[in-house]
Amino acid sequence: QVQLVESGGGLVQAGGSLRLSCSASGRTFRRLAMGWFRLPPGKEREFVAAISWSGSTTYYADSVKGRFTIPRDNGKNTMYLQMNSLKPEDTAVYYCAGVGTRYNDYAATSGPEYDYWGQGTQVTVSS
Repeated sequence: QVQLVESGGGLVQAGGSLRLSCSASGRTFRRLAMGWFRLPPGKEREFVAAISWSGSTTYYADSVKGRFTIPRDNGKNTMYLQMNSLKPEDTAVYYCAGVGTRYNDYAATSGPEYDYWGQGTQVTVSS
């Protein structure tokens, strides 16, 4: 069993920055591929970014490339979403997700590939 807890959401002006954190507890010895998804108001969940356990592979949605990064610190069992140059269109509930990768080091971009999810944290970007 793995629990993921998110923090760092809030209200920020357009052009500003936020850093979200996702901390894992429980069976943290597992090699977790992790990712971020978001749910904009009135829309469906969408992929934001993903990172393999080793950090060697990352993927970003086209809408956030060049603005967001997804560093992780396995020693702290924590993954981050560094969000820069925020736009009002980034307003959403952000969720972190994880899945055990066993021996295969990969990054997953599809929600159904993940087994563990955080509770979500609200990010609101004002104009």
